[in-house]
This record gives sequence, C-alpha cells and structure tokens, in this order.
Amino acid sequence: MLTHFLHWKWSIAAVLAASAVVAASQPPATAQPPASQQQPTTVGIVLTGEGGSQTRLAVPDLLALSSDKETQDAARVISQVLWDDLNFEREFYMIPRDTYKSIPAAASIDAVPYDRWRELGADGVVIGTVQRVATGIRVEMRLYSVRARQSYFGREYTGAAANPRVYAHTMSDELHQSQRNLRGVARTKLAFVSDRNREAVVATVEKRDVKEVYIADYDGANPRRITINRALNITPSWSPDGRAIAYTSYRTGLPDILISNIYAGTMENPTKGVGQNFLPVFSPDGSKIAFMTNRDGNPEIYVVNRDGSNIMRLTNNPATESTPTWSPTGTQIAFTSDRSGTPQIYVVNADGSGLRRISSESYADRATWSPAPYNEIAFSAKTGPGFDIKILNIERGETRQITFGEGSNESPAWAPNGRHLAFMSTRAGRSQIFTVDKDGRNLRQLTRDGNNSMPHWSQ
Repeated sequence: MLTHFLHWKWSIAAVLAASAVVAASQPPATAQPPASQQQPTTVGIVLTGEGGSQTRLAVPDLLALSSDKETQDAARVISQVLWDDLNFEREFYMIPRDTYKSIPAAASIDAVPYDRWRELGADGVVIGTVQRVATGIRVEMRLYSVRARQSYFGREYTGAAANPRVYAHTMSDELHQSQRNLRGVARTKLAFVSDRNREAVVATVEKRDVKEVYIADYDGANPRRITINRALNITPSWSPDGRAIAYTSYRTGLPDILISNIYAGTMENPTKGVGQNFLPVFSPDGSKIAFMTNRDGNPEIYVVNRDGSNIMRLTNNPATESTPTWSPTGTQIAFTSDRSGTPQIYVVNADGSGLRRISSESYADRATWSPAPYNEIAFSAKTGPGFDIKILNIERGETRQITFGEGSNESPAWAPNGRHLAFMSTRAGRSQIFTVDKDGRNLRQLTRDGNNSMPHWSQ
C-alpha cells in the first residue's frame, strides 16, 4: 500500500486507543570522525586510466603493524569497506580483491611491488597501514600510480578503534574529492522506519506492530534505533546538519511532529499538538519545516519555523495536499495534490504564489527534489498493481522510469550528491530499503530484518 499520500485517511483509526507514552530519543553510539592529516608524499596529481580508459584501481588488505587481534581485524574491515565505498560511485574500475592472491603484500607502505600490480592491469593501488596507539589506532593511506611509481595522494588518521568502517568511509570520500572532484556519500547516513523489534503498539484495540525510526550507514550497516516509545513513528527527515531527525509520531494517540536531536538526546515539538500533523521536511537551511496538517479542516501544506513560530498556510484547496519537499534553494516546494482528480505533483513558491502542476501520471506521489545543480524530482508513479520510481527533469519536462514493476517501489530519497536514490520496495517479499543509481543501475538491498520503509538520506 502506498503509505504517503493517504496517511491522513488512516491516522485516526490507526491508533485511536493508544495511550500517551513518554518518548525517549537516545543518542546513538557513534564513533567520532577520525582526525585527518595530509601526508607530505601527496603531489596533487589526478590518477587516470591508460589510453583514456577507466582508471583501474586495487585495494589490497592494509598492513597491520600491531599484532593484536583488534588491529588485525580493523585492517581487514577497512580494506574491504574502502573497496566497496569506492566501487559504489563507479568512478573507478575496481579490480576484484580475489585476484590479488598472487601479488606479495607490500613490505611497508613505501615498498610497493609496482611490476606485479602492473601485470594485473592496475593503474593505481591504495596501500595502507593500521597501528595501535595510546588513543586507539593510527591509519595511514596512500594512493600510488603504478605507471609513475609515486604517491598521488596520502592521508593519516587517528582515532578510536571501535568502528573501523568510519576510516574507510573517510578515505573513500577524500579520494573521490581529490581524484574526481566528487562529493562521495560514504560518510552519509540513512534514516528509515522499521518494525524489526517486533513489539506491539501499547494500548491499542487491534494488534499493530510498533514502527520506530532507525538510522544506518549509507550501505545499511550499523543500524541504530532512534525512537523508543512503543508507538507508530514514521516519515523521518534529516536536518541539513545531520544532527536531528524530524518525524511523525503517534505517541500521544494522534499524529504530531517531533524533532529528535539524536546526539544531544533532546526533543522538540514545533507543531505543539494542534490538529493532526504529518510528513515534516526541513528547509535547506534548517530553519523551517514544511508539513501536512488538517488543523483548519482539509489536509493542507504549512510551513513553520523550527522553534514553532511563524506558522504559515501554503495551500488552500478542498483537495488533499501532502508530502512536501523543498527545492535546493528553499524558494519552492513541491507536493502531492488530488485537486485534478488523481494525485499529481505540483510546485508552489515558498510564499504560496506561482502554483503549477508538473506531473502527468495516472497517480503520482512522494516527490523528492534533487540536490543542486540538478533540477529533477523523483517520485512514485502507479504503473500497474504497484508503483515505480520515476525522475522528472523540471526544465525539459521529461520523465524517465528507473524501476520496472518488480514489486511496488515507493518513497524515493536522493543522495546528497544527486547520483543515487534510496527507496522502499516489496520485490524481495517484505518492504525493504534499496539504493539505485539515478540511471537505474547498481541496485542494492540494504535491509533484511522485518519491514523497512520511508528512507531519507542525510546531507
């Protein structure tokens, strides 16, 4: 069932008998980003493929310079995750790691067997070390050109050893920035809704599973629960600074908007329990929230300051208006309305002027505006018994489809670099979170435990 546009229709019946439960928003146990230091071997040259071909890159296991098991394990984890992170953006041809067996490991970070890597066809190789230090671990990484036999990029990181994946994510993003002027997404996170804890909503007439907000790494690893209130918690939306999540919660029986400051462990309620409030989304500067509410009768789009002040009604129509999304400039909002008979995507200026319809589907919902400089909107379109993800180029008015009828595909959410989408699909049976590149390639399933839906990608 498409759960976005019709939230208001089932909201009262869903948890009418729910009792008020004190919400708890626990800050997740996250490792701090490692401190980074540029290495003097960096010469600032971009690694390219031979003869104009795609650059072929290898990432062998990092060298563990300490003999303890934690350091040895960290070296293996960082190596594999770094390969996966670099492979995700498709900027390099990543030479499969199982082909490295015939190549001797580097004796040190400076002793690279260039001839052997050349035989394998590598243009570049990432060599690194991991060493135990008093504060945790020190990780050193260098990108070598096999043809030039010199380092093109180098970094050293120090920090805790608890989450070695964070070192790989940082390396990947910095390599992409240095070598391709690309903002990688390895350090970003996904928020989503899950019933994986298999608890029942408290004090309801019917048996209904709790839905809680979770966050995870961009690839689905390290899932952590954010809400703990034995109620329905849905439609999470990251703040631009990645430190808070706004969501719809039924903790008091009727839907309202809460903001969990996930690292401070505090909570805000900008809508103050007036009416039924759904589908919050932060403005690009984080100062405002657009949302749907029925406080004045029909479900309409409103905008409010994050602190609850200066509430403004944006739409005024007998139809149902829902699922707002901000343009990257913060000057426009796209939303779903059935004012034309079936749900379609409309765009309006942030002051309520300039309303126009932009979709022409049998049923279109859950628009999500791409980051700058792209001017595209992804949305869910009814294509048969279920829904598929489509992308509309606003300037050209052209729509392309990127999923094709395998299950129902809903709730698209852009990656912050505009190259990927997260979405919910039933293609694997239950509702699960997937990612796919905007060209429809590189499909990956991220979740498998319980039912998971409504993803939102951090900046």
